[in-house]
Amino acid sequence: MNDLFTRLMHFQPSLLVTITQDALHVVLAVLIFVVGWWLSNRVGAMFAKALARTRADPTLAPMLAAMGTWAVRVLAFIAALGEVGIATASVLAVLGAAGLAIGLALQGTLQNIAAGMMLLLLRPFRVGDVIEGVGAAAGIVREVGLFTTRIERGDGNAVFVPNSQIWSNPVINYSSGGTQRIEVEVELAERKDVDAAIGELKKLVADEPRVLSGATLAPVVTVTSYPDDGGATLRIAAWVRTPDVPLAGSDLQAHAQAALEQAGCPVAA
Repeated sequence: MNDLFTRLMHFQPSLLVTITQDALHVVLAVLIFVVGWWLSNRVGAMFAKALARTRADPTLAPMLAAMGTWAVRVLAFIAALGEVGIATASVLAVLGAAGLAIGLALQGTLQNIAAGMMLLLLRPFRVGDVIEGVGAAAGIVREVGLFTTRIERGDGNAVFVPNSQIWSNPVINYSSGGTQRIEVEVELAERKDVDAAIGELKKLVADEPRVLSGATLAPVVTVTSYPDDGGATLRIAAWVRTPDVPLAGSDLQAHAQAALEQAGCPVAA
């Protein structure tokens, strides 16, 4: 019994030292990962500011900043594993062996990354272009990210569309040909004035020099809805040159309301 107690007392200091050292390594690993994650955010922000100062391509800049951020995070993760005694070569070997399983589990995510790369390489659209398609909500492209593309709709709300949906579906780029379609809606107070209002709006559009005409660019005036209040909603869809977009829509809206009032077709308040 005394021999056993003596042995325990002999091994206790070394056991405490081992536990203390292991705990210290774990704490350092957690600290490395936390600091690395914080540093990655700072690096990404600094990278984005640097690209903004150099006037880099606004379509490419967010992707480069995201890649820099994740590169620092991966290095911090590997360094943290090395601190707890896991060799970097072993980590790479395990990741390589599990690559197929990870690829299958993250198939959708990897598709979005690959699609984002292709969108940046082939450039079917750029930041600021107006697009519409099956995989993309109609609106202005604000950012092509690593996983999603941010599109601002006409109502001002942002839509985040997975890159794979945009890449795998047809997309119309209204800004690529130097022209863009604008849409203006006018609310009529009385439904009985629809035919007369459509005639007045067609005359207005025909006399507007900024509105383009032709077989494929012909302006259209249609009824979009009949609200319950007894009125009607008319829409003017016209093509204009891209430099005329900022003013053509608001001018057409004001002129349409004035023309309808003068023609005796009151506009809803």
